Amino acid sequence: MSSSQPTTPPSQEPTAPAPADAVNPEQQVVDDLAQCQATLAELKAKNADLADQFLRAKADAENARRRAEDEIAKSRKFALEGFAESLLPVLDSLEAGLAAQQATLEQIQEGAQATLRQLTSALERNKVVAVNPQAGDKFDPHSHQAISMVPSEQDANTVVSVLQKGYTMAERVLRPALVTVSAPK
Repeated sequence: MSSSQPTTPPSQEPTAPAPADAVNPEQQVVDDLAQCQATLAELKAKNADLADQFLRAKADAENARRRAEDEIAKSRKFALEGFAESLLPVLDSLEAGLAAQQATLEQIQEGAQATLRQLTSALERNKVVAVNPQAGDKFDPHSHQAISMVPSEQDANTVVSVLQKGYTMAERVLRPALVTVSAPK
């Protein structure tokens, strides 16, 4: 038994009509492309702005570095200016003492003491401080240099005598004090 109804091939099945709000695929591609181009333009503008900000920041950093280097160079160049100015009165006093023709021994000694006070004052103004430990002080290897160890009644590793004062500048040792130290018993 055969049926007499005609069959429609599957490819020719009727399709539903397109809804009225459906977008044409070609129009969708055009819209997507326009949106991508707008996003690209926005990102390019943002990239350009960030690149400009980066270049400005880099230039600012370079200028700050250059200014700091200039300041360091100036401070090195003129660091000794204040120190030299404080030593000029000492120089004047020494020259005046040497120029005195008929000075007595007392006058020379008085002038030398005044000049020593000026020099000490100039050094202190520039943060140069004497390291002059007393007998019995604990030996400090950071600010003292032991020349010898001698037998003594003092505790071991204490200063017995100072052979030469040391000096620090802004808490940095310029020259350690030369000392003799008590030997262990």
